[in-house]
Amino acid sequence: MFRFQSPYYFLFLILLAAVIIVLKFRRSPASVVFSDVSLLWNLPRTFVQKCTFFVSCLFYLGMVLWIVALARPQSGKEEYRIRAEGIAIVLCVDRSGSMAAIDFTLNGERVNRLEAVKKTFRDFVTGNSSLSGRKDDMIGLLAFGGYVDAFCPLTLDHATLLEMLTQIRLPEPIVDAQGNLLDQRLYEEENMTAIGDALAQAVDRIKNAPAKSKVIILLSDGEQTFGTLTPLEGAEIAKAFGIKVYAIGIGSTGEAPYIVTDPFGRQRITVQSVSIDEKTLEKVAVMTGGQYFNAQNTQALERIYAEIDQLEKTIHEGRTYTQYTELFRYPLIIGTILILLHIVLICTRFRRLP
Repeated sequence: MFRFQSPYYFLFLILLAAVIIVLKFRRSPASVVFSDVSLLWNLPRTFVQKCTFFVSCLFYLGMVLWIVALARPQSGKEEYRIRAEGIAIVLCVDRSGSMAAIDFTLNGERVNRLEAVKKTFRDFVTGNSSLSGRKDDMIGLLAFGGYVDAFCPLTLDHATLLEMLTQIRLPEPIVDAQGNLLDQRLYEEENMTAIGDALAQAVDRIKNAPAKSKVIILLSDGEQTFGTLTPLEGAEIAKAFGIKVYAIGIGSTGEAPYIVTDPFGRQRITVQSVSIDEKTLEKVAVMTGGQYFNAQNTQALERIYAEIDQLEKTIHEGRTYTQYTELFRYPLIIGTILILLHIVLICTRFRRLP
């Protein structure tokens, strides 16, 4: 930043201009009285005579710089300091087998529901053209199928959070060298959905956070099929601790395309029935003071995050600090040099007869 601390000193420029005009048009008395000087006009002008005008300008330019110095030019560095009071957010991502449906798109390509959820949540955290980002918020990450896995505790280190987000994957069967499934029961349970248990663990992660506002974002594309607690019991726990739940239903009830591998190792697309318990998810949200949303495509999911971004705003208190450096010495020094140079020149080589 640049400014003049005392700009009213520039009024002296008007006075200086008036003095210059008066001196310009004032007739000075002749130094030597002579009857006729017309013959002198045709004589060639010397270098000194040509420079006489510029020598006189040195004085006035020096005076202008003195006036600029009086106005106190300053250069400042502005710093905007923000005291941010973020909120605490825990993301609960459904990674059950139904999230493998490839009915979402990213950049024109089909992707499964889990990949779409991870991409839009990354934008929610870091920000993009429509999202401001959540840089001041503590964010944690849980993923659940039949069991709940805590991937990341509440943290402001969003780089680590997003790295852990990439580790969330769909259930994969454990097979031996011959391709035989080793633990079919575990694989089947991982493909189920334990919404109530996920809510309870999310509450346990966020309940003691120092933030005044605490939020759980629950994303699921199915209905409760496993777990100890029901979704409504999990919602009761969240409500008891004053934690809001924003529930997002992924997809819709009906049929969805899946990629399956046949016995010969070839992949093909097949259509399977899917079901989402929207009524329960809506009850969970309403019970805790949050909202329910349904996202049937990537664009809808992005709009939902944008709406949550507006509903849950971080509190900011900003102050502007500016530190100025005085610059008056530079025009003062240069102006003084010009005036002294003018005095030296008119007293020596450019001296005129009185």
